[in-house]
Amino acid sequence: MGMTMAEKILAHGAGLKEVSPGQLVKVKTDVVLGNDVTAPVAIREFEKLGVKDVFDKERIMLVPDHFVPAKDIKSATLSKVMRDFAHEKGIKHYFEIGEMGIEHVILPEKGLVLPGDIVIGADSHTCTYGALGAFATGVGSTDMAAAMATGETWFKVPESIKFHYHGKLNPYVGGKDLILHTIGKIGVAGARYQAMEFMGETISQLSMDHRFTISNMAIDAGAKVGLIEPDETTLRYVRERAKRPYQIFRSDKDVRYIAEYDFDVSKIEPTVAFPHLPENTHPISEVGEIAIDQVVIGSCTNGRIEDLRAAAAVFKGNKVNSNVRVVLFPGSQDVYLQAVREGLVEIFIKSGVAVSTPTCGSCLGGHMGVLAKGEKAVSTTNRNFVGRMGHPESEVYLANPYVAAASAIKGRIASPEEVVKPEEVA
Repeated sequence: MGMTMAEKILAHGAGLKEVSPGQLVKVKTDVVLGNDVTAPVAIREFEKLGVKDVFDKERIMLVPDHFVPAKDIKSATLSKVMRDFAHEKGIKHYFEIGEMGIEHVILPEKGLVLPGDIVIGADSHTCTYGALGAFATGVGSTDMAAAMATGETWFKVPESIKFHYHGKLNPYVGGKDLILHTIGKIGVAGARYQAMEFMGETISQLSMDHRFTISNMAIDAGAKVGLIEPDETTLRYVRERAKRPYQIFRSDKDVRYIAEYDFDVSKIEPTVAFPHLPENTHPISEVGEIAIDQVVIGSCTNGRIEDLRAAAAVFKGNKVNSNVRVVLFPGSQDVYLQAVREGLVEIFIKSGVAVSTPTCGSCLGGHMGVLAKGEKAVSTTNRNFVGRMGHPESEVYLANPYVAAASAIKGRIASPEEVVKPEEVA
């Protein structure tokens, strides 16, 4: 019996010929990541270890992105703890405001995460890098601290589930809709501590931006990792960015999955996740009349350039509804600059959209877009738990950038077809 991608990567990291589900393995880490919420805790625990230095100054990534620009003294202190630690230990990859971005956007963008890597990040959406064929997953701050000291961590080898997608995508449908539809079918615990493998002709035709979106939300199905086998699209993305060698791993043909799902994407509409779970999904045609107060576009899920292009295609020539406020967060400085070059930022501003520097603030209800009691928001982010973006009695509806922009214009959750023709966004 062959091995899955997840098993092969972990076997390689552990220096073993083979591993099997349920086995405990100690592996070498290629990347250790932390942000301004989680890294300060890890730094405190690291200092308790009495270790003089980190295992590798180029394999640790520190990215303040959750409460930046600093919203108060406490958040400024969190970033300062990271900054001081990075300078003291000579950590090369510390990304300060002005050159920073949302961690899960900038690391692939800068070629710091590569196929075959084992990546642990003290942030649950570290699974984003599975789109590159990396075993990437979130861990706690104490695990991050230990890995900063030793360059190692441990895993229980996960079982794997196969998700096959075929058919032609409908207009306004992309990676966000595929993963929301999938989570709607299996539930937020449907892949608990398992490896999700996304494959099929539809996946092979998706750009990297859409693939990152899919892998990003694997954790929101309970998965340990969300993997996409590297292909020529992956390699084109990686070749121009990689600064070190990497290795491609693919599942064997005779591998046995614990479950298999098949989706005909021609039957998938733009999909909206209602409060208060990502699994509470509805096709746009069945949403009904839901007035909204705010729209958020961006995040580690949908803050890349193709997401901004999608939103701009809907906003162009239209105005934000007077009852709605819209905040937009490019995923990185490079994405922001590209949006400026393409004239997207001008479209947004003329439409009445507030364009921000990259930050996670609104996504977690930290700052720059917090909801009041009773308010409803459409967001391109990844979670809509109770109180996720503000008051416990607010509501968040998850959607793709097309739907988010159309909803901003209409003042209610709306299909992009109500605003723009498919050929105008092709």
